[in-house]
Amino acid sequence: MLKNIINAAYGREKADIVLKNGKIIDVLGHGIIEGNVGIKDGVIIGIGDYKGAEEIDVNGAYIAPGFVDSHVHIESAMVSPAEYARAVVPKGVTSVIADPHEIANVCGEEGLKFMLESGESVPLDICFMLPSCVPATPFDHSGAVIDGNSTKELLKKYPFGGLGEMMNYPGVVNCDDDVLKKLESSNYTDGHAPGIEGMGLNAYICGGIYNDHECDTAANALEKISKGMNIFIREGTGAKNLEELIKAVNPYNIRHFAFCTDDKHLSEILREGTISHCIDKAIVLGMDPVDAYTIACFNPCVFYNMGKKGAVAPGFKADIIVTRDINCTDIALVLKNGVPVAKDGMALFETEHSDISKVTDTVNIKPVTAECFNKDFDKNEPVIELDNSLVTNAVYCDDSKGLSLCANIERYGNTGNKGLCFVKGLDIENGAIAQTIGHDSHNISVIGSDGENMALAVNALGKKGGIAVVKNKKVIAYMELAIGGLMSYKDADTVVKEHEVIVSAAKEISPKGSNMALMILGFISLLVIPHIKLGDKGLFDVDKFRYISQ
Repeated sequence: MLKNIINAAYGREKADIVLKNGKIIDVLGHGIIEGNVGIKDGVIIGIGDYKGAEEIDVNGAYIAPGFVDSHVHIESAMVSPAEYARAVVPKGVTSVIADPHEIANVCGEEGLKFMLESGESVPLDICFMLPSCVPATPFDHSGAVIDGNSTKELLKKYPFGGLGEMMNYPGVVNCDDDVLKKLESSNYTDGHAPGIEGMGLNAYICGGIYNDHECDTAANALEKISKGMNIFIREGTGAKNLEELIKAVNPYNIRHFAFCTDDKHLSEILREGTISHCIDKAIVLGMDPVDAYTIACFNPCVFYNMGKKGAVAPGFKADIIVTRDINCTDIALVLKNGVPVAKDGMALFETEHSDISKVTDTVNIKPVTAECFNKDFDKNEPVIELDNSLVTNAVYCDDSKGLSLCANIERYGNTGNKGLCFVKGLDIENGAIAQTIGHDSHNISVIGSDGENMALAVNALGKKGGIAVVKNKKVIAYMELAIGGLMSYKDADTVVKEHEVIVSAAKEISPKGSNMALMILGFISLLVIPHIKLGDKGLFDVDKFRYISQ
Protein backbone atom coordinates (compact mmCIF):
# COMPACT_ATOMS: atom_id res chain seq x y z
CA MET A 1 0.00 0.00 0.00
CA LEU A 2 2.74 2.47 0.97
CA LYS A 3 4.69 1.58 -2.17
CA ASN A 4 1.61 2.27 -4.32
CA ILE A 5 1.09 5.63 -2.66
CA ILE A 6 4.72 6.68 -3.17
CA ASN A 7 4.73 5.53 -6.81
CA ALA A 8 1.50 7.39 -7.51
CA ALA A 9 2.78 10.51 -5.78
CA TYR A 10 5.90 10.43 -8.01
CA GLY A 11 3.77 9.85 -11.08
CA ARG A 12 4.95 6.32 -11.81
CA GLU A 13 1.42 4.95 -11.61
CA LYS A 14 -2.08 6.33 -11.85
CA ALA A 15 -3.96 7.82 -8.95
CA ASP A 16 -7.31 6.33 -8.01
CA ILE A 17 -9.06 9.71 -8.27
CA VAL A 18 -7.92 13.08 -9.52
CA LEU A 19 -9.88 16.23 -8.74
CA LYS A 20 -9.03 18.50 -11.67
CA ASN A 21 -9.05 22.25 -12.13
CA GLY A 22 -9.71 23.18 -8.53
CA LYS A 23 -8.82 26.07 -6.25
CA ILE A 24 -7.16 24.28 -3.35
CA ILE A 25 -7.46 25.91 0.05
CA ASP A 26 -4.00 25.60 1.59
CA VAL A 27 -4.37 25.76 5.37
CA LEU A 28 -0.67 24.98 5.88
CA GLY A 29 0.85 27.67 3.67
CA HIS A 30 -2.15 29.99 4.01
CA GLY A 31 -3.23 30.55 0.43
CA ILE A 32 -5.22 29.24 -2.49
CA ILE A 33 -3.51 27.09 -5.12
CA GLU A 34 -4.96 26.32 -8.53
CA GLY A 35 -4.37 22.76 -9.68
CA ASN A 36 -5.27 19.07 -9.52
CA VAL A 37 -5.42 16.90 -6.43
CA GLY A 38 -4.39 13.23 -6.69
CA ILE A 39 -5.68 10.51 -4.35
CA LYS A 40 -4.40 6.94 -3.91
CA ASP A 41 -5.60 4.32 -1.41
CA GLY A 42 -7.44 6.93 0.62
CA VAL A 43 -4.43 9.23 0.88
CA ILE A 44 -3.74 12.56 -0.83
CA ILE A 45 -0.62 12.10 -2.97
CA GLY A 46 -0.24 15.77 -3.78
CA ILE A 47 -1.13 18.66 -6.02
CA GLY A 48 0.19 18.26 -9.55
CA ASP A 49 -0.33 17.03 -13.08
CA TYR A 50 -1.72 13.64 -12.06
CA LYS A 51 -3.60 11.08 -14.12
CA GLY A 52 -6.27 8.99 -12.47
CA ALA A 53 -8.40 5.92 -12.99
CA GLU A 54 -11.21 8.38 -12.34
CA GLU A 55 -10.90 12.07 -13.11
CA ILE A 56 -13.42 14.59 -11.82
CA ASP A 57 -13.35 18.09 -13.27
CA VAL A 58 -14.48 20.44 -10.50
CA ASN A 59 -14.52 23.41 -12.89
CA GLY A 60 -12.86 25.95 -10.64
CA ALA A 61 -14.63 24.94 -7.44
CA TYR A 62 -12.79 25.12 -4.12
CA ILE A 63 -11.15 21.98 -2.75
CA ALA A 64 -10.73 21.92 1.03
CA PRO A 65 -10.11 19.47 3.86
CA GLY A 66 -13.11 17.85 5.53
CA PHE A 67 -14.54 19.73 8.49
CA VAL A 68 -14.16 18.76 12.14
CA ASP A 69 -16.77 19.51 14.80
CA SER A 70 -14.55 19.76 17.86
CA HIS A 71 -17.28 19.27 20.45
CA VAL A 72 -20.77 17.90 19.92
CA HIS A 73 -23.45 15.96 21.73
CA ILE A 74 -25.00 13.86 18.98
CA GLU A 75 -28.02 13.11 21.17
CA SER A 76 -29.12 16.75 20.85
CA ALA A 77 -29.99 16.08 17.20
CA MET A 78 -32.44 13.42 18.46
CA VAL A 79 -31.14 10.75 16.04
CA SER A 80 -28.67 7.88 16.35
CA PRO A 81 -24.98 8.43 15.50
CA ALA A 82 -25.47 6.58 12.21
CA GLU A 83 -28.37 8.81 11.17
CA TYR A 84 -26.48 11.86 12.42
CA ALA A 85 -23.75 10.98 9.93
CA ARG A 86 -26.29 11.04 7.10
CA ALA A 87 -27.18 14.58 8.13
CA VAL A 88 -23.73 16.12 8.60
CA VAL A 89 -21.50 14.36 6.07
CA PRO A 90 -23.26 15.97 3.05
CA LYS A 91 -22.56 19.30 4.80
CA GLY A 92 -18.83 18.60 4.70
CA VAL A 93 -18.21 17.17 8.17
CA THR A 94 -15.89 14.17 8.09
CA SER A 95 -14.89 14.03 11.78
CA VAL A 96 -16.52 14.88 15.08
CA ILE A 97 -15.40 14.83 18.70
CA ALA A 98 -18.49 13.59 20.51
CA ASP A 99 -19.26 13.52 24.20
CA PRO A 100 -22.10 11.01 24.77
CA HIS A 101 -22.83 12.14 28.30
CA GLU A 102 -26.55 12.50 27.60
CA ILE A 103 -27.12 8.79 26.93
CA ALA A 104 -24.52 7.86 29.56
CA ASN A 105 -26.52 9.69 32.23
CA VAL A 106 -29.57 7.68 31.23
CA CYS A 107 -28.16 4.22 30.46
CA GLY A 108 -24.57 4.17 31.66
CA GLU A 109 -22.23 1.73 29.94
CA GLU A 110 -25.01 0.27 27.80
CA GLY A 111 -25.63 3.73 26.41
CA LEU A 112 -21.97 4.19 25.61
CA LYS A 113 -21.83 0.82 23.85
CA PHE A 114 -24.86 1.76 21.75
CA MET A 115 -23.25 5.01 20.60
CA LEU A 116 -19.95 3.31 19.73
CA GLU A 117 -21.68 0.54 17.77
CA SER A 118 -24.05 2.89 15.94
CA GLY A 119 -21.16 5.00 14.66
CA GLU A 120 -19.00 2.13 13.45
CA SER A 121 -20.52 1.58 10.02
CA VAL A 122 -20.70 5.13 8.65
CA PRO A 123 -18.11 7.23 6.77
CA LEU A 124 -17.70 9.67 9.62
CA ASP A 125 -14.84 9.53 12.10
CA ILE A 126 -16.49 9.81 15.50
CA CYS A 127 -14.01 10.22 18.30
CA PHE A 128 -16.04 9.58 21.44
CA MET A 129 -14.85 11.04 24.71
CA LEU A 130 -15.72 9.25 27.95
CA PRO A 131 -18.23 11.40 29.89
CA SER A 132 -16.60 12.82 33.00
CA CYS A 133 -19.72 13.90 34.83
CA VAL A 134 -22.26 11.11 35.21
CA PRO A 135 -24.13 12.58 36.98
CA ALA A 136 -23.16 16.16 36.11
CA THR A 137 -22.89 17.23 39.77
CA PRO A 138 -23.19 15.58 43.19
CA PHE A 139 -26.67 17.17 43.40
CA ASP A 140 -28.03 15.40 40.31
CA HIS A 141 -29.89 12.09 40.24
CA SER A 142 -29.41 10.35 36.91
CA GLY A 143 -29.95 6.83 35.66
CA ALA A 144 -26.30 5.85 36.05
CA VAL A 145 -23.12 6.71 37.89
CA ILE A 146 -19.62 6.65 36.42
CA ASP A 147 -17.22 7.25 39.30
CA GLY A 148 -13.44 7.48 39.33
CA ASN A 149 -12.91 3.73 39.41
CA SER A 150 -15.37 3.16 36.55
CA THR A 151 -13.69 5.92 34.56
CA LYS A 152 -10.34 4.20 34.76
CA GLU A 153 -11.84 0.85 33.69
CA LEU A 154 -13.90 2.27 30.81
CA LEU A 155 -10.94 4.20 29.38
CA LYS A 156 -9.09 0.91 29.14
CA LYS A 157 -12.07 -1.08 27.85
CA TYR A 158 -13.26 1.15 24.98
CA PRO A 159 -11.52 3.35 22.36
CA PHE A 160 -12.32 6.72 23.92
CA GLY A 161 -10.22 9.72 22.93
CA GLY A 162 -9.99 10.97 26.49
CA LEU A 163 -12.24 12.44 29.15
CA GLY A 164 -15.26 14.52 28.11
CA GLU A 165 -16.02 18.01 29.34
CA MET A 166 -15.32 18.35 33.04
CA MET A 167 -18.35 20.33 34.20
CA ASN A 168 -17.73 19.83 37.89
CA TYR A 169 -15.60 22.94 38.36
CA PRO A 170 -15.96 22.97 42.17
CA GLY A 171 -14.89 19.33 42.27
CA VAL A 172 -11.70 20.19 40.40
CA VAL A 173 -10.62 23.30 42.31
CA ASN A 174 -11.59 21.82 45.69
CA CYS A 175 -9.68 18.61 44.92
CA ASP A 176 -12.58 16.21 45.29
CA ASP A 177 -11.02 12.75 45.54
CA ASP A 178 -13.27 11.11 42.98
CA VAL A 179 -12.87 13.97 40.49
CA LEU A 180 -9.09 13.81 40.87
CA LYS A 181 -9.20 10.08 40.24
CA LYS A 182 -10.99 10.72 36.95
CA LEU A 183 -8.57 13.43 35.88
CA GLU A 184 -5.55 11.29 36.70
CA SER A 185 -6.95 8.44 34.58
CA SER A 186 -6.91 10.42 31.33
CA ASN A 187 -4.17 11.97 29.21
CA TYR A 188 -6.60 14.47 27.69
CA THR A 189 -9.61 16.18 29.27
CA ASP A 190 -12.09 18.57 27.67
CA GLY A 191 -13.19 21.63 29.60
CA HIS A 192 -16.41 23.39 30.56
CA ALA A 193 -15.67 26.67 32.34
CA PRO A 194 -18.39 29.32 31.86
CA GLY A 195 -17.38 32.60 33.47
CA ILE A 196 -14.35 31.13 35.23
CA GLU A 197 -11.38 33.48 35.49
CA GLY A 198 -8.40 34.47 37.63
CA MET A 199 -6.95 32.06 40.15
CA GLY A 200 -9.99 29.81 39.92
CA LEU A 201 -9.23 29.33 36.23
CA ASN A 202 -5.58 28.68 37.05
CA ALA A 203 -6.56 25.90 39.43
CA TYR A 204 -9.05 24.42 36.97
CA ILE A 205 -6.47 24.30 34.15
CA CYS A 206 -3.95 22.67 36.48
CA GLY A 207 -6.38 19.77 36.71
CA GLY A 208 -5.26 18.83 33.19
CA ILE A 209 -7.99 20.67 31.25
CA TYR A 210 -7.02 21.40 27.65
CA ASN A 211 -9.86 23.43 26.14
CA ASP A 212 -13.12 25.27 26.67
CA HIS A 213 -16.26 25.83 24.57
CA GLU A 214 -18.12 27.99 27.11
CA CYS A 215 -16.57 31.41 26.43
CA ASP A 216 -19.13 34.15 25.85
CA THR A 217 -16.76 37.13 25.62
CA ALA A 218 -13.62 37.77 23.62
CA ALA A 219 -11.83 38.86 26.81
CA ASN A 220 -12.58 35.53 28.49
CA ALA A 221 -11.31 33.65 25.44
CA LEU A 222 -8.07 35.66 25.40
CA GLU A 223 -7.44 35.02 29.08
CA LYS A 224 -7.91 31.28 28.61
CA ILE A 225 -5.63 31.20 25.57
CA SER A 226 -2.91 33.05 27.49
CA LYS A 227 -3.20 30.41 30.20
CA GLY A 228 -2.75 27.53 27.77
CA MET A 229 -6.28 26.54 26.73
CA ASN A 230 -7.60 26.03 23.22
CA ILE A 231 -10.93 27.72 22.53
CA PHE A 232 -13.81 26.13 20.65
CA ILE A 233 -15.98 28.82 19.07
CA ARG A 234 -19.51 27.52 19.55
CA GLU A 235 -22.38 28.14 17.16
CA GLY A 236 -25.21 25.81 18.09
CA THR A 237 -28.94 26.21 18.55
CA GLY A 238 -29.19 27.52 22.10
CA ALA A 239 -25.76 29.12 22.37
CA LYS A 240 -24.27 31.22 19.58
CA ASN A 241 -20.89 32.76 20.44
CA LEU A 242 -19.19 33.10 17.05
CA GLU A 243 -19.93 36.76 16.42
CA GLU A 244 -18.39 37.75 19.74
CA LEU A 245 -15.49 35.33 19.88
CA ILE A 246 -14.00 35.97 16.44
CA LYS A 247 -13.05 39.38 17.84
CA ALA A 248 -10.43 37.51 19.83
CA VAL A 249 -8.84 35.77 16.82
CA ASN A 250 -5.63 37.26 15.44
CA PRO A 251 -2.69 35.95 13.37
CA TYR A 252 -0.71 35.19 16.52
CA ASN A 253 -3.31 33.09 18.38
CA ILE A 254 -5.35 31.56 15.56
CA ARG A 255 -3.69 28.19 16.14
CA HIS A 256 -5.63 27.98 19.44
CA PHE A 257 -9.13 28.16 17.92
CA ALA A 258 -11.57 25.61 16.50
CA PHE A 259 -15.29 25.58 15.72
CA CYS A 260 -17.92 23.48 17.43
CA THR A 261 -21.70 23.22 17.67
CA ASP A 262 -22.11 21.53 21.07
CA ASP A 263 -25.90 21.15 20.74
CA LYS A 264 -27.72 21.77 17.46
CA HIS A 265 -31.20 20.82 16.37
CA LEU A 266 -31.54 18.51 13.39
CA SER A 267 -33.70 20.89 11.36
CA GLU A 268 -30.97 23.53 11.53
CA ILE A 269 -28.30 20.98 10.63
CA LEU A 270 -30.19 19.94 7.50
CA ARG A 271 -30.94 23.53 6.57
CA GLU A 272 -27.59 25.26 7.14
CA GLY A 273 -25.03 22.65 8.19
CA THR A 274 -22.81 22.76 11.25
CA ILE A 275 -19.18 23.71 10.67
CA SER A 276 -19.94 24.93 7.14
CA HIS A 277 -22.31 27.42 8.75
CA CYS A 278 -19.51 28.56 11.07
CA ILE A 279 -17.25 29.14 8.07
CA ASP A 280 -19.92 31.07 6.21
CA LYS A 281 -20.78 33.26 9.19
CA ALA A 282 -17.13 33.92 10.02
CA ILE A 283 -16.38 35.01 6.44
CA VAL A 284 -19.48 37.23 6.34
CA LEU A 285 -18.28 38.85 9.57
CA GLY A 286 -14.92 39.62 7.96
CA MET A 287 -12.66 36.70 8.76
CA ASP A 288 -10.08 35.76 6.15
CA PRO A 289 -11.49 32.65 4.38
CA VAL A 290 -8.30 30.60 4.71
CA ASP A 291 -8.24 31.40 8.43
CA ALA A 292 -11.82 30.16 8.72
CA TYR A 293 -10.89 26.88 7.03
CA THR A 294 -7.81 26.53 9.23
CA ILE A 295 -10.00 26.78 12.32
CA ALA A 296 -12.57 24.40 10.84
CA CYS A 297 -10.24 21.73 9.48
CA PHE A 298 -6.65 21.70 10.64
CA ASN A 299 -6.55 23.04 14.20
CA PRO A 300 -8.84 20.45 15.81
CA CYS A 301 -6.84 17.66 14.20
CA VAL A 302 -3.76 19.02 15.97
CA PHE A 303 -5.60 19.44 19.27
CA TYR A 304 -6.76 15.82 19.26
CA ASN A 305 -3.57 14.36 17.79
CA MET A 306 -5.35 12.93 14.74
CA GLY A 307 -2.16 12.53 12.73
CA LYS A 308 -1.91 13.67 9.12
CA LYS A 309 -5.41 14.95 8.75
CA GLY A 310 -7.04 18.32 8.16
CA ALA A 311 -5.10 19.61 5.15
CA VAL A 312 -4.92 19.05 1.38
CA ALA A 313 -1.28 18.01 1.21
CA PRO A 314 0.83 14.92 0.40
CA GLY A 315 0.41 12.05 2.84
CA PHE A 316 -2.70 13.49 4.46
CA LYS A 317 -5.90 11.50 4.77
CA ALA A 318 -8.15 12.12 1.76
CA ASP A 319 -11.06 13.64 3.67
CA ILE A 320 -12.00 16.34 1.17
CA ILE A 321 -14.87 18.63 0.29
CA VAL A 322 -15.52 20.36 -3.00
CA THR A 323 -17.55 23.56 -2.67
CA ARG A 324 -18.71 25.81 -5.47
CA ASP A 325 -18.37 28.90 -3.28
CA ILE A 326 -15.74 29.72 -0.71
CA ASN A 327 -18.42 30.33 1.94
CA CYS A 328 -19.39 26.64 1.80
CA THR A 329 -23.06 27.23 1.12
CA ASP A 330 -22.98 25.04 -2.01
CA ILE A 331 -21.03 21.83 -1.34
CA ALA A 332 -20.86 19.69 -4.46
CA LEU A 333 -18.90 16.66 -3.28
CA VAL A 334 -17.58 15.08 -0.07
CA LEU A 335 -14.91 12.38 -0.03
CA LYS A 336 -14.06 10.24 3.00
CA ASN A 337 -10.80 8.29 2.78
CA GLY A 338 -10.78 9.10 -0.92
CA VAL A 339 -14.25 7.68 -1.58
CA PRO A 340 -17.20 9.91 -2.58
CA VAL A 341 -19.74 9.73 0.26
CA ALA A 342 -22.02 12.68 -0.53
CA LYS A 343 -22.96 14.63 -3.63
CA ASP A 344 -24.98 17.84 -3.96
CA GLY A 345 -26.30 17.60 -0.42
CA MET A 346 -27.26 13.92 -0.53
CA ALA A 347 -25.55 11.07 1.29
CA LEU A 348 -24.26 8.28 -0.94
CA PHE A 349 -24.35 5.70 1.84
CA GLU A 350 -27.00 3.85 3.82
CA THR A 351 -27.09 3.30 7.57
CA GLU A 352 -27.65 0.20 9.63
CA HIS A 353 -29.95 0.14 12.66
CA SER A 354 -28.26 -0.85 15.90
CA ASP A 355 -30.01 -2.87 18.58
CA ILE A 356 -31.83 -0.49 20.95
CA SER A 357 -33.26 -3.13 23.31
CA LYS A 358 -30.91 -2.15 26.15
CA VAL A 359 -31.39 1.60 25.81
CA THR A 360 -35.17 1.88 25.67
CA ASP A 361 -38.09 1.92 28.16
CA THR A 362 -36.11 4.21 30.47
CA VAL A 363 -39.02 6.07 32.11
CA ASN A 364 -39.89 4.41 35.40
CA ILE A 365 -42.42 6.51 37.30
CA LYS A 366 -45.97 6.00 38.48
CA PRO A 367 -48.72 8.01 36.76
CA VAL A 368 -48.88 11.53 38.16
CA THR A 369 -51.96 13.57 39.10
CA ALA A 370 -52.74 17.27 39.11
CA GLU A 371 -52.18 17.32 42.86
CA CYS A 372 -48.52 16.43 42.31
CA PHE A 373 -48.02 19.97 41.03
CA ASN A 374 -49.70 21.88 43.86
CA LYS A 375 -47.47 24.77 44.86
CA ASP A 376 -48.36 27.94 46.76
CA PHE A 377 -46.81 31.15 45.50
CA ASP A 378 -44.34 32.80 47.89
CA LYS A 379 -43.12 36.26 46.97
CA ASN A 380 -39.98 35.66 49.05
CA GLU A 381 -38.97 32.70 46.87
CA PRO A 382 -37.06 33.46 43.65
CA VAL A 383 -38.65 32.98 40.25
CA ILE A 384 -36.58 31.81 37.27
CA GLU A 385 -36.58 34.52 34.61
CA LEU A 386 -36.16 33.36 31.01
CA ASP A 387 -34.65 35.50 28.26
CA ASN A 388 -33.98 33.23 25.27
CA SER A 389 -30.67 32.16 26.76
CA LEU A 390 -29.25 29.20 28.64
CA VAL A 391 -28.28 31.67 31.37
CA THR A 392 -31.23 32.23 33.72
CA ASN A 393 -31.63 34.80 36.47
CA ALA A 394 -33.45 34.90 39.79
CA VAL A 395 -36.14 37.57 40.17
CA TYR A 396 -38.84 38.25 42.75
CA CYS A 397 -42.49 38.86 41.93
CA ASP A 398 -45.38 40.16 44.02
CA ASP A 399 -47.81 37.56 42.71
CA SER A 400 -48.04 34.64 40.26
CA LYS A 401 -49.79 36.59 37.51
CA GLY A 402 -48.16 35.84 34.13
CA LEU A 403 -45.96 33.10 35.58
CA SER A 404 -45.83 29.45 34.55
CA LEU A 405 -45.30 26.45 36.78
CA CYS A 406 -42.32 24.18 36.17
CA ALA A 407 -41.35 20.79 37.59
CA ASN A 408 -38.37 18.47 37.37
CA ILE A 409 -39.26 14.85 38.15
CA GLU A 410 -36.75 12.06 38.77
CA ARG A 411 -37.67 9.45 36.16
CA TYR A 412 -35.56 6.40 36.97
CA GLY A 413 -37.54 5.20 39.98
CA ASN A 414 -34.64 5.70 42.37
CA THR A 415 -35.67 8.66 44.56
CA GLY A 416 -39.15 9.85 43.56
CA ASN A 417 -37.89 13.45 43.84
CA LYS A 418 -39.86 16.32 42.37
CA GLY A 419 -38.72 19.94 42.27
CA LEU A 420 -41.22 22.76 41.65
CA CYS A 421 -40.84 26.44 40.87
CA PHE A 422 -42.39 29.35 39.00
CA VAL A 423 -40.88 30.79 35.83
CA LYS A 424 -41.30 34.14 34.10
CA GLY A 425 -41.23 34.81 30.39
CA LEU A 426 -43.34 32.14 28.67
CA ASP A 427 -46.99 33.01 29.33
CA ILE A 428 -48.25 29.48 28.71
CA GLU A 429 -52.00 29.48 28.18
CA ASN A 430 -54.10 26.50 29.31
CA GLY A 431 -51.58 23.83 28.44
CA ALA A 432 -48.27 22.16 29.19
CA ILE A 433 -45.13 20.69 27.62
CA ALA A 434 -43.26 17.72 29.08
CA GLN A 435 -40.12 15.98 27.90
CA THR A 436 -37.44 13.51 28.92
CA ILE A 437 -34.71 15.76 27.52
CA GLY A 438 -33.32 17.61 30.52
CA HIS A 439 -29.57 18.12 30.57
CA ASP A 440 -27.71 16.37 31.94
CA SER A 441 -29.52 13.85 34.13
CA HIS A 442 -32.46 13.86 31.72
CA ASN A 443 -35.18 13.61 34.28
CA ILE A 444 -38.65 14.73 33.20
CA SER A 445 -39.03 18.48 32.79
CA VAL A 446 -42.55 19.86 32.47
CA ILE A 447 -43.83 23.41 32.25
CA GLY A 448 -47.42 24.54 32.10
CA SER A 449 -50.30 26.70 33.21
CA ASP A 450 -51.75 24.30 35.77
CA GLY A 451 -51.38 20.89 37.37
CA GLU A 452 -54.03 19.10 35.35
CA ASN A 453 -52.49 19.92 31.98
CA MET A 454 -49.01 19.18 33.34
CA ALA A 455 -50.06 15.76 34.63
CA LEU A 456 -51.52 14.85 31.23
CA ALA A 457 -48.31 15.87 29.48
CA VAL A 458 -46.10 13.84 31.83
CA ASN A 459 -48.27 10.73 31.61
CA ALA A 460 -48.28 10.96 27.80
CA LEU A 461 -44.52 10.29 27.79
CA GLY A 462 -45.08 6.64 28.70
CA LYS A 463 -42.10 4.34 29.34
CA LYS A 464 -40.15 5.30 26.24
CA GLY A 465 -40.20 9.06 26.76
CA GLY A 466 -39.99 11.92 24.30
CA ILE A 467 -41.87 15.22 24.06
CA ALA A 468 -45.59 15.78 24.69
CA VAL A 469 -47.71 18.92 24.30
CA VAL A 470 -51.12 19.34 25.94
CA LYS A 471 -53.70 22.02 25.21
CA ASN A 472 -57.05 22.42 26.94
CA LYS A 473 -56.52 19.13 28.79
CA LYS A 474 -55.89 17.18 25.58
CA VAL A 475 -52.63 15.78 24.15
CA ILE A 476 -52.22 17.52 20.80
CA ALA A 477 -48.71 16.30 19.91
CA TYR A 478 -46.35 13.55 20.99
CA MET A 479 -42.91 12.65 19.65
CA GLU A 480 -41.51 9.32 20.81
CA LEU A 481 -37.79 9.20 21.54
CA ALA A 482 -37.33 5.51 22.20
CA ILE A 483 -33.52 5.57 22.57
CA GLY A 484 -33.02 6.67 26.14
CA GLY A 485 -35.85 9.16 25.89
CA LEU A 486 -33.39 11.27 23.88
CA MET A 487 -33.16 9.93 20.33
CA SER A 488 -35.44 8.48 17.70
CA TYR A 489 -34.60 5.34 15.72
CA LYS A 490 -36.28 6.92 12.67
CA ASP A 491 -34.62 8.66 9.73
CA ALA A 492 -33.62 12.31 9.86
CA ASP A 493 -36.37 13.64 7.59
CA THR A 494 -39.07 11.92 9.64
CA VAL A 495 -37.59 13.21 12.90
CA VAL A 496 -37.56 16.77 11.58
CA LYS A 497 -41.20 16.54 10.52
CA GLU A 498 -42.24 15.11 13.88
CA HIS A 499 -40.35 17.87 15.71
CA GLU A 500 -41.99 20.53 13.54
CA VAL A 501 -45.36 19.23 14.74
CA ILE A 502 -44.14 19.59 18.34
CA VAL A 503 -42.94 23.17 17.74
CA SER A 504 -46.23 24.07 16.08
CA ALA A 505 -48.20 22.59 18.97
CA ALA A 506 -46.04 24.41 21.52
CA LYS A 507 -46.78 27.67 19.74
CA GLU A 508 -50.50 27.12 20.31
CA ILE A 509 -50.03 27.35 24.07
CA SER A 510 -47.07 29.74 24.14
CA PRO A 511 -47.43 32.02 21.09
CA LYS A 512 -44.43 34.20 21.94
CA GLY A 513 -42.06 31.60 23.27
CA SER A 514 -42.60 28.14 21.79
CA ASN A 515 -38.95 27.67 20.80
CA MET A 516 -37.78 29.13 24.09
CA ALA A 517 -40.13 26.81 25.98
CA LEU A 518 -38.59 23.74 24.35
CA MET A 519 -35.07 25.05 24.84
CA ILE A 520 -35.57 25.98 28.47
CA LEU A 521 -37.09 22.58 29.23
CA GLY A 522 -33.90 21.02 27.97
CA PHE A 523 -31.59 23.19 30.04
CA ILE A 524 -33.51 24.43 33.07
CA SER A 525 -32.20 21.46 35.06
CA LEU A 526 -28.54 21.89 34.02
CA LEU A 527 -27.03 22.80 37.37
CA VAL A 528 -23.72 24.03 35.92
CA ILE A 529 -25.04 26.93 33.79
CA PRO A 530 -25.56 30.22 35.72
CA HIS A 531 -27.38 31.51 37.59
CA ILE A 532 -30.43 29.67 38.88
CA LYS A 533 -31.82 26.31 37.80
CA LEU A 534 -34.40 23.73 38.86
CA GLY A 535 -33.24 20.29 39.99
CA ASP A 536 -35.33 17.37 41.13
CA LYS A 537 -35.03 18.65 44.71
CA GLY A 538 -35.97 22.28 44.01
CA LEU A 539 -34.37 25.58 43.05
CA PHE A 540 -30.58 25.51 42.71
CA ASP A 541 -28.19 28.46 43.07
CA VAL A 542 -25.48 27.70 40.49
CA ASP A 543 -23.17 30.49 41.67
CA LYS A 544 -23.18 29.24 45.27
CA PHE A 545 -23.46 25.63 44.08
CA ARG A 546 -26.22 24.63 46.48
CA TYR A 547 -29.97 24.16 46.63
CA ILE A 548 -32.04 27.19 47.62
CA SER A 549 -35.19 25.30 48.58
CA GLN A 550 -36.29 21.68 48.74
